Amino acid sequence: MFINNCIDIINKYGSSLMLGVRTTLIVALTGTAFGLVLGLLVGGFRAVQLDYTASPAAVFVKKLFNLIANIYITIFRGTPMMVQAVFIYYALLNVIHWDTLTAAIVVISVNTGAYMAEIIRSGIQAVDPGQTEAARSLGMSNAQTMLGVVLPQAIKNAFPAIGNELIVNIKDSSVLMIISITELMFQAKSIAGSTFHFTETYFLEAVIYLILTSIASLILNSIEKRMNQSENRTLKLPMSDTDPKSIGYSKVAEKE
Repeated sequence: MFINNCIDIINKYGSSLMLGVRTTLIVALTGTAFGLVLGLLVGGFRAVQLDYTASPAAVFVKKLFNLIANIYITIFRGTPMMVQAVFIYYALLNVIHWDTLTAAIVVISVNTGAYMAEIIRSGIQAVDPGQTEAARSLGMSNAQTMLGVVLPQAIKNAFPAIGNELIVNIKDSSVLMIISITELMFQAKSIAGSTFHFTETYFLEAVIYLILTSIASLILNSIEKRMNQSENRTLKLPMSDTDPKSIGYSKVAEKE
């Protein structure tokens, strides 16, 4: 009976479920991408350390930005996404008259940006300070050092956490049905209300979410392995001929 009901739901409402999957992926992927950009900006500026040559104006701007960033991160990490969605959607509805899909993408983007900012900041702090010192000794500015040296390494260090945010967003997008966006949870609720097969409908929904997150995990793990293999292929050699690990030292030893 249970299996038959599941098959009937798939046959009758499969297109509706696929529409929900498409909307869920659009919101999750777009929101994660925009959230990453926002997190790079906020986390990058928060991680920048001003030296003694900074002007009073630069110091003031940095402190003001840190204050605003801290408030933003505290609010969006400390309140549920469902509450954020309802407040932002209805607060701006009469101002910009937006649709629910746009509102959902904005909500998940700013929510993800708060988490990404902390992820990026921790990734930047994990980069060896010697990298920054070496870049500055070559005459690179703070911006050049951050964009060309530090951020690429920070993103690589933080990639597992960034990928985890995508998986979380695929699941957490379900709360956005509160603003009537036609994502997977909204479609499942509508189907369950029409068929009264609540157990079967939500079982199928759970299976679909599991498939989506499993595929995302496989793709992210593959990308991470490629990044690690690329790093392992990079040959780093000691510069000193007196270092026993150096090729130069080995050649000298062979001659002797």
